[in-house]
Amino acid sequence: MQMIVIAVGFLLCGMGIGYGLYAIIARKKERHATARAKQILDDASKEAEAKKKEYLLQARDEVFQQKKEMEREFKEQENKLKKQEDKLQKKEERLESKQEKVTQKESELAETEKRLNNKEKELQNREQGIEEKKREQEKRLEEISGLSREEAKERLLADVESEVRHESAKRIREIETEARETADKKAKEVLANAIQRYAGDYVSEQTVAAVNLPSDDMKGRIIGREGRNIRSFESATGVDLIIDDTPETVILSAYSPLRRAKAKQVLERLITDGRIHPARIEDITQKVEKEMEVKLRETGEQVTFDVGVHGIHSELIRLLGHLNFRTSFSQNVLDHSLEVAFLCGIMASELQMDVKKAKRAGLLHDVGKAVDHEMEGPHAVIGSNLAKKHGESKDIVHAIEAHHEDVQAQSILAVLVQAADSLSGARPGARKELLENYVKRLEELENVASSYDGVSKAYAIQAGRELRVLIDCDRVDEDQTYMLCRDIAHSVEEKLTYPGQIKVTCIREKRSVEYAK
Repeated sequence: MQMIVIAVGFLLCGMGIGYGLYAIIARKKERHATARAKQILDDASKEAEAKKKEYLLQARDEVFQQKKEMEREFKEQENKLKKQEDKLQKKEERLESKQEKVTQKESELAETEKRLNNKEKELQNREQGIEEKKREQEKRLEEISGLSREEAKERLLADVESEVRHESAKRIREIETEARETADKKAKEVLANAIQRYAGDYVSEQTVAAVNLPSDDMKGRIIGREGRNIRSFESATGVDLIIDDTPETVILSAYSPLRRAKAKQVLERLITDGRIHPARIEDITQKVEKEMEVKLRETGEQVTFDVGVHGIHSELIRLLGHLNFRTSFSQNVLDHSLEVAFLCGIMASELQMDVKKAKRAGLLHDVGKAVDHEMEGPHAVIGSNLAKKHGESKDIVHAIEAHHEDVQAQSILAVLVQAADSLSGARPGARKELLENYVKRLEELENVASSYDGVSKAYAIQAGRELRVLIDCDRVDEDQTYMLCRDIAHSVEEKLTYPGQIKVTCIREKRSVEYAK
């Protein structure tokens, strides 16, 4: 037991000694840490102070650099301002110099104006004196001649006019005779050769078309209940359908040959099909219109192949197909264009020109008629615009535009197209016109000639292609007859519209008759 107590005593002593040692060691560590922390704080403070000085130096350097840059910019601005001031000062000096010159010129002009005013007054005084002397001389002349001023003037002008007209008539006759000797023969050869080598037939177009029916019972089916079928047909095709007492026949009436052709196909298909009602009429009309568009293009392509021209735009080819359903004075325009193309080619070959270009211009010269009801302006101008739009050359465009003299012809090709167009339209049988219009044109032609003084009678002959004028020989001499013939021809050109040309022939004849007894 005693041993246990001793052991416990030693244990407690050891624990006390260990605790004291631990406390001593802890106080040492605490003092060491405090010193270390103080050293770290001192180092951090020193480092922060160094950084602060470094940043201050950098900031001062940046401020110095910015200040230096601003001083440089201010200096540049100052130099610019100084230069501008110098320029303004120079401008002011120049303006002042100019102003001085202007002031000097104004004073000089004022002096010149004064001198001119003085001279003008002097001239007016001189003119007044001249006029007075002139009047005195005129009075003396009137007293000497016994004629007034107006009478003397009229007599002098009449004498001069008579002499000039006589001389001009003789000179014109000589010039025209000389020109005809060389040009007329060659022109006649070219035209005669062209007409001889191409002679096409024409069948006059009508404004109505007849459709044969299998029986008269078909008329009632075409009319439909309360006329609904015929109304639907006319609305869809734009053509009047005439049903009368003509056996097994109905009439289609329209001014447009294209519409009439479409309507005829529609009606023939309806008759063949047998089903005639509004819906079927509209369906067949749409199909025929599509087929007709294809046919128009094929017709245009065939025409270009026949003429021998290639590279024409597809839209122009389609319009050429449309010309097959256009008429002019009952003449089919596509046939007319073909004839003009061949005539142009023949005449071009005679004149050693480009035959293909001439044919191309002749074929396209009336292409404007395919759309002239849809666009405003003459068909020649419309056609030239279409040709230009679709890539035709300047020569072709000009020939199309000038073929009716809407513009002055500037090339031989344009003149060829004009001549071929006139030949095609003026050839007998090519065109027809109503009897009333024909008679009216002949009367107008005779009235134009009869309106001239010195004309005793006038007759239109050769279907209006020639005008024979009988001259009163007692009132008009030979030279005046020549001038009168030219005046009548010019008046016909200005006042009348006609195809081709009209020959004006003035006849002056004096007969003396006596009887021997």
